[in-house]
Amino acid sequence: MKKFFTIPGYGNSSNDHWQSYFESQLDNCIRINQNSWTQPILEDWIHKIDDAIPKKDLSYAILITHSLGGIALIHWAKKFKRKIKGALIVDPPDLEIPYEDLKLESFTPIPLDKLLFPSTLVCSSNDNWTSIDRSFEFAKSWGSKIIALENAGHINQDSGHKKWDDGLEILKELTKKTYKNA
Repeated sequence: MKKFFTIPGYGNSSNDHWQSYFESQLDNCIRINQNSWTQPILEDWIHKIDDAIPKKDLSYAILITHSLGGIALIHWAKKFKRKIKGALIVDPPDLEIPYEDLKLESFTPIPLDKLLFPSTLVCSSNDNWTSIDRSFEFAKSWGSKIIALENAGHINQDSGHKKWDDGLEILKELTKKTYKNA
């Protein structure tokens, strides 16, 4: 049985966010909560991820990330080297571009190691947190399939992604994958 885990980004995901919609649509889906959504510390975030997912059989675990949650996932994957069923990584930000008002230094540098599991990175041509070129660089480095949306903003509720059924279809495709050589 598949077990889904959502990992929101900075500030958490509101009830109007597509991650909350996914949680209401998927069986066995839980949100991985953080101690602080607005003063994130990388080590805290990756340990929350590791504590939340079952260690017994990771072949059923599917992580669904948005924004900073995706970068936390990448750091978690590098540190713990666990094989999960897969990950949907939506709009990971390029934190190596300094954002003066946010204290996100603990999340840099962003690892560019190949993931040990299948993943799909969904990005937007006009995301204000990263360029499309950087998204493609992430996907290539991580071994992720990439889906680039036109003018989708940061793929959150502010850009109109509340009930994101297309995202559920992308997730459905990802969950059909197996490990093979991942």
